[in-house]
Amino acid sequence: MKNSKRVLAVIGVILLLAAFCLPMFFAFGKGEGSRGMFLAALGVAIFVPVFAYICMMAVRIFGRKKEKDTGAIRNVVFDMGNVLLDFGWREYIDSFGFPEEKKQKIIQATVMNPVWNERDRGVLTEEEYVDQMTETAPEYTDDIREVMRRSPECTHVFDYALSWVRYLHDAGYHLYVLSNYCDHMFQENLKEMPYLSYMDGVVISYREHLIKPEPEIYQLLLDRYHLKPAETVYLDDMEKNCEAARALGIHAICFQDFKQAAAELEKLGVK
Repeated sequence: MKNSKRVLAVIGVILLLAAFCLPMFFAFGKGEGSRGMFLAALGVAIFVPVFAYICMMAVRIFGRKKEKDTGAIRNVVFDMGNVLLDFGWREYIDSFGFPEEKKQKIIQATVMNPVWNERDRGVLTEEEYVDQMTETAPEYTDDIREVMRRSPECTHVFDYALSWVRYLHDAGYHLYVLSNYCDHMFQENLKEMPYLSYMDGVVISYREHLIKPEPEIYQLLLDRYHLKPAETVYLDDMEKNCEAARALGIHAICFQDFKQAAAELEKLGVK
């Protein structure tokens, strides 16, 4: 391959030299056609290098585009909870000081209740979701309502989140968020999300009435922002959500901590 490139380069140099020498050759010619031949040769001397330059630029441009289409990562998609934000629900529940038995019942009625995840779908009002939770432990209705009212307090931004997102943005990657989030907590937690200003797109479950790991929400992300799965990597702390992304051809990293995720990204060429 290298030898063929050298041969082509030598041929190109010879052709360019010939093109430049032709006007000089015809400049000293005699006869009626000499002037015409001289002008034609001069035109060739100008046209050939210009054409060669255009071809060279075309090869660079289209060659680079072809490289990008081979699967190099261009898009990084973040989940938020336990990736960019600390979802510290245990510490939050502990802060109420409930007796142990009562605390466990309230946990089962709230965070561990399937209604908690359905709340992220956003098809009912916050009040309706909380009403469903109180049915699990009606004797603690007031406490459950207070826990849910203050639920945005269990989420705080990780120290590394903003600098990490900003670094990837400055490195030229397109950044997105794909996260399960309910309306009540999202609106209250916006102040904890300064990194959103660096995102090229955001898909939040309650807005779409879809939740991970349903494949439709991943496809919505790809379609809305015209992303190619092979050029996209998704970070989520739950393996089932990563598996759903992989099923659509998206690279996925099951997030454990910042250092582990950064190392996994580097293996994919994201530095």
